[in-house]
Amino acid sequence: MNGSTEHHSAGDEDATELLTPAEVAKMFHVDPKTVTRWAQAGKLTYMRTLGGHRRYRRDEVVELLQESTKDE
Repeated sequence: MNGSTEHHSAGDEDATELLTPAEVAKMFHVDPKTVTRWAQAGKLTYMRTLGGHRRYRRDEVVELLQESTKDE
């Protein structure tokens, strides 16, 4: 056992790709803690892995990214 929780989460019904906070942060050029704050504020929905880590849906993140660049 290597302890990895990168396998598909339970409830993989829509088979969307899940991103880590670090991956989302890199897309927006912000700190991962900022992504966590966005999630707590309701800007992004998230799922929890069995290990308790947040994962974000790629399609939702891309949509938010497009909205944020449209406002600039």
